[in-house]
Amino acid sequence: MRIRTSFPCETFHEDIRVPLTDGTKLYARVWRPLYGEPVPALLEYLPYRLTDWTAPRDRQRHPWYAGHGYASVRVDVRGHGNSEGLPGDEYSATELADGVEVVEWLAAQPWCSGKVGMFGISWGGFNSLQIASLAPEPLKAVVTVCSSDDRYDNDVHYMGGSVLAVDMHAWAATMLAFVSRPPDPAYAGESWRDLWVQRLESVDPFLHTWLAHQTRDEQWRRGSVCEDYSAIHAAVLAVGGWHDPYRDTVLRLVEHLPADRVRGLIGPWSHQYPDRGLPPGPAIGFLQETLRWWDHWLKGTDSGVMSEPLLRSYVSDSHPPATVYPALPGRWVGDRAWPSPLVAHVPYALQGAPVIVRSPQHTGLEAGRFFPFGNEADLPPDQREEDARSVCFEFEVPQEIWVLGRPRVRLRLTSPTERGQVVARLCDVAPDGSSTLVTRGALNLTARHGRDRVVPWEPGSTEEVLFELNGIGHAFPPGHRIRLAVSSAYWPWIWPQPGSEAGFTLTPSGSVLELPLRAQESDPSIAFAEPEQSAPLGVNFPATLDDPRPERLVVRDVAKGEWRLEVDPRYGGTRVYPDGLEFTEDALETYTINESDPLSARARSDWSVRLHRPEMPWDASVESHSEITCDEADFITSNEVICKDGDEVIFHRTWEKRIPRTAG
Repeated sequence: MRIRTSFPCETFHEDIRVPLTDGTKLYARVWRPLYGEPVPALLEYLPYRLTDWTAPRDRQRHPWYAGHGYASVRVDVRGHGNSEGLPGDEYSATELADGVEVVEWLAAQPWCSGKVGMFGISWGGFNSLQIASLAPEPLKAVVTVCSSDDRYDNDVHYMGGSVLAVDMHAWAATMLAFVSRPPDPAYAGESWRDLWVQRLESVDPFLHTWLAHQTRDEQWRRGSVCEDYSAIHAAVLAVGGWHDPYRDTVLRLVEHLPADRVRGLIGPWSHQYPDRGLPPGPAIGFLQETLRWWDHWLKGTDSGVMSEPLLRSYVSDSHPPATVYPALPGRWVGDRAWPSPLVAHVPYALQGAPVIVRSPQHTGLEAGRFFPFGNEADLPPDQREEDARSVCFEFEVPQEIWVLGRPRVRLRLTSPTERGQVVARLCDVAPDGSSTLVTRGALNLTARHGRDRVVPWEPGSTEEVLFELNGIGHAFPPGHRIRLAVSSAYWPWIWPQPGSEAGFTLTPSGSVLELPLRAQESDPSIAFAEPEQSAPLGVNFPATLDDPRPERLVVRDVAKGEWRLEVDPRYGGTRVYPDGLEFTEDALETYTINESDPLSARARSDWSVRLHRPEMPWDASVESHSEITCDEADFITSNEVICKDGDEVIFHRTWEKRIPRTAG
């Protein structure tokens, strides 16, 4: 990583408040050139607190853009950080309307040329696409990283029509803690406590809304730009990583947006900006790459970025299973169209007699993290134990093959019950027997005719189901085997259906694995500069005497047949900022299930956050607890939030709710 300390432009930054038409003011930080003509503005728009939580990451890139002749602006969403107003659901109509106002306000500033770009990762990548679909005139270009065009089937809520227990709950619990954090009096002023109490009184756990909409209805169609790609007029650079759950969005965007204003880039990365150097690498000079995009679309400079292939993607070499890789070997390939004429879908017929697939309910504990962030225990370990809990079909690899795109399976199933789920994993099996997870997919059997409806399976009947696995770029070498592992459970990723312990029968005759095989042509012209960033913020992470808690811990109660997975998401821990703020957070996610009982599933999340300024003095804290259990008819949710100003409890509320299991 190269740390850039000198730039073409001398810059400064200031904190401002962006006024909205309803009188609300959003807190913003602007980095821009000190002298010269008006410049284009770049907007990153998030709920994640610019004065502390994202401040280290913001410092890596916003000053860098400013130094290259842009006004780079970071804005907190209404009701978050030090912005005024009340929080709402993610990507609410209010959030997006506010974003349009911010774009238009920026374009009207005397220091702005009138042209605006938006960028962001995850939430910021989502709302960049969604605001682009509202087509504010000044918004000319977007860089969306690790984001989704489909809020129902490619987000943290549902997968293949099934409830994503691992992140439906964990992310709702995280946002419950995050939205409960107070404004900072060092920036919000004396009104900080009044703003905090107003927010807290409006809080309702996101989980209630998300679980109340178990099929693809208007809740999920709103903000899903796949509903109408033609609404996006801005140019889009779509970026993802093969170890990020949102990478399929890149493939869909390059397929459906006009080729003269979209480019796609998929590397081996996790849920991170590709310049940060977090595993798996290799990292690239991503800021320089985005600068080419901005220069072309916002300044009219011929940067050559539109001469690049429509899709640049990384095909990883085969690698032994591990929970972290500093870098993955492989090569870059370029496709000038997508679907690509260089990719052929090749069927692999399943062989054998009909077989019963009846996986124990703890199948899936070796799935790894839904959102890998570059931590040491993020990725799936050796899959041999998971394979043993599944039914497997294998195919020899006599010559090297490259897979690029979304594999799919067509399976003939006979189910004894109305409900259930099927999970397919694609693994690379080495001669020593080790099994590396390549990709996977899932289908709620009641969603087999569409994600917008529930069609119970007629018990005892046989049907053919078809579903895709997540996209991947992977090279299988000669002498290895391709393993398709099929299971009827995948906890805690997939919340189990009532009766799913019965499994189903799979008939290999007529069942097929289809692989997108790409011509083995790498593109040596695809190259990236060395990663560089602006100078870091200088946050300190105090050492403690306590041993760190394991990132992922599996505990088995042999007598009870119960399995428990404990996950420390490690978002940040304790840190001290240059402005004196001491920020401490701790979280633990726990997933419990009995190996023979799908109704025993339990997900729990516990959070604590403390913000402390000794010099003021100021000491505020948030504690939250969230849990989901179930019976055959309902999801049973429990949430609690306790907020303190010093030792004074200023807010304490619990929510208990039963939500019918209409599809999940």
